[in-house]
Amino acid sequence: MLKDRESIMQLAPGYAYAYEHQLEQAIHKKNGSCVVQIPVWSKTKSFIKRSSDILLSVAGAAMITPFIPFILWKIKSESEGPVLYSQERVGKDGKAFQILKFRTMYIDAEKNGPALSSSNDVRVTPFGRFLRRYRIDEFPQFINVLKGDMSVIGPRPERQFYIEQIMKNEPAFVELLKVKPGITSLGQVLYGYAENKTEMLQRLKLELFYMRKYSLRLDFRIFIYTIRTLVKAEGK
Repeated sequence: MLKDRESIMQLAPGYAYAYEHQLEQAIHKKNGSCVVQIPVWSKTKSFIKRSSDILLSVAGAAMITPFIPFILWKIKSESEGPVLYSQERVGKDGKAFQILKFRTMYIDAEKNGPALSSSNDVRVTPFGRFLRRYRIDEFPQFINVLKGDMSVIGPRPERQFYIEQIMKNEPAFVELLKVKPGITSLGQVLYGYAENKTEMLQRLKLELFYMRKYSLRLDFRIFIYTIRTLVKAEGK
């Protein structure tokens, strides 16, 4: 669910009703790219972002390391299967990569095909629900960041299956593939996880706004808000 307007304006000044209406019109006309103009970053800004990614990833890995033995034991004690879960996602320039997470679901959770998670998803293990609430399941993605597949801040990567569905309604989604996907994003902190295609399209508006206002200052705001989200256990 989209957070209140006050939170939106604090984190993303300029995300006004007018912009939202403009995007909705573009989506209806299937001409979303006309309102998404991505700023070109200098080499200095790109260097700062990559350096920040590496430093934050090393810090994140150091933070979680003392708890890994307990996490491994708890995951294995609750259900069979591997501790780490990998899934193919689409990254920058449409390149596929394997995203990493601590496994939070029972084995064969998608035996009937791709399915988005929901608030009361019975496929999620009890400890998995705890990991998701504090976004701890996302910590292995710091490995993806160090490998260069992802950034700490950036649009959340999607699976090809869902990209094909989204593109039918919003072709501007392709704009998100011009940058590295992130562990956290504007859409993630202001909207959260989507449970269906309608919610994915709603969250997409925020991700497109991020692309339009792409800056280190906005990245910093998203990072601070992400910490706040972790502390308040607003994941699911």
